Amino acid sequence: MSHRNIILIGPMGSGKSTIGNIIAKRLHREFQDSDHFIEKRTGVDIARIFDIEGEQGFRDRESNALSELLRQNNRVIATGGGSVLRQENQQLLKQKGYIVFLDTSVNQQLRRLARDKKRPLLQTENPRARLETLFEERRPIYLDLADLAIKTDKRVARRLAADIINQLPDNLK
Repeated sequence: MSHRNIILIGPMGSGKSTIGNIIAKRLHREFQDSDHFIEKRTGVDIARIFDIEGEQGFRDRESNALSELLRQNNRVIATGGGSVLRQENQQLLKQKGYIVFLDTSVNQQLRRLARDKKRPLLQTENPRARLETLFEERRPIYLDLADLAIKTDKRVARRLAADIINQLPDNLK
């Protein structure tokens, strides 16, 4: 059995935390969410970090968190949607784990995030336009990094997690 990490990437609202948690339990691995890790470390939520330090400050914290989380193996890690933007993060993710891209449509994101007021990048007049811009910018990066890409629209989390586990290389199960 490989002790490599299983790393979930994808846009906000794709289900990385929910699905990551299920996969970790089924494979008897520790689950870590990079955003929750940052919030625990700083004692404030992501939106507050954005307010105080801006996106650049948050991305610095995110890079540090990823580096720390990926020092250990045998984890399931949910990354922030924008964590793939930095080249050094991309290299770290590729070196330290098997990458699963949760491919989610903008419509699905809007449904899942409709009542979420904690997403700094969505606090805008037109959340759909913002999500579409992020989708265009980030999807090619997600696809390039992914060892496995899986569509998540209209899928139940438990079934999706089982489907991902079934598609993992045998040495990761």
